[in-house]
Amino acid sequence: MPHTQPAPPPDITVLERGWLSANNILFHGRHGTAVVDTGYCAHANQTVALVQGALGGRALERILNTHLHSDHCGGNAALQQAWPGAETAIPPGQAAQVRHWDAYALSYTPTGQECPPFRFDTVLQPGTTTLLGDRPWQVHAAPGHDPHSVVLFEPQDRLLISADALWENGFGVVFPELEGDSAFADVAATLDLIEHLAPRTVIPGHGPVFADAVRALDGARRRLDGFARNPAKHALYAAKVLLKYKLLEWQQTPMADLLAWAQATPYFGMLHTRHFADQAEAEWLESLAADLVRSGAAVRQGEWLHNV
Repeated sequence: MPHTQPAPPPDITVLERGWLSANNILFHGRHGTAVVDTGYCAHANQTVALVQGALGGRALERILNTHLHSDHCGGNAALQQAWPGAETAIPPGQAAQVRHWDAYALSYTPTGQECPPFRFDTVLQPGTTTLLGDRPWQVHAAPGHDPHSVVLFEPQDRLLISADALWENGFGVVFPELEGDSAFADVAATLDLIEHLAPRTVIPGHGPVFADAVRALDGARRRLDGFARNPAKHALYAAKVLLKYKLLEWQQTPMADLLAWAQATPYFGMLHTRHFADQAEAEWLESLAADLVRSGAAVRQGEWLHNV
């Protein structure tokens, strides 16, 4: 049977973005407007235009972030500039780092990514509910991919905004593991939470809206088991994701520039030291780019690497 993507309720518009930007979830109910997650800063002007179009002339009243990775909050500053009165809510775990802007603690320096500073007005406290559109949504802690992440659940229609805790085919890099912190168990616990919530419709951080949470959870658990059994496999995956993400941003770059960026990006040094120290760092970084080419994620033409 052909796959049919479930349609969200009429007061919700899902702006499915490319992988550089997380999906934006727009709420336009009788009781207010809101957006959950705002994409990467390189797409900020496009995000503002998309939100304006989706709201049809209404003002944006609230900005919420499931977590503070650059692809989920990189549009915050632009949206705040476009709608200065919009209230911004973030998970509480990094409120101090946003208030006293700390790009390293917020992961932007370690990942080699950008995020313009933004303000926040309130926090999305796990265990509470928040009104989005015309519906109360539960806020649940969802550590693993990010220790401070939350997911949002609407129990009446069993809608889940899963951020990067669950995609239709996988989940996000488990970033605490890159720093040597054990977090695979947190991923497992968050998957258990999602199973307990039993969503009928899942709006993920990346990729299409989907209905078969059971199948997605099964695949995610198998993937997690493979990573937990072989952390170096996860480390290699993470390194290639970070490299591909920068290539998505730049689209094309001389290999020398990409390697220089990687050598200056702390997570690559951490991963190399912890998992791949038997190779020279430059050789290892070259092998990551070669893996992207072999997988069809990039094309190399002479000394240039091009995104595919």
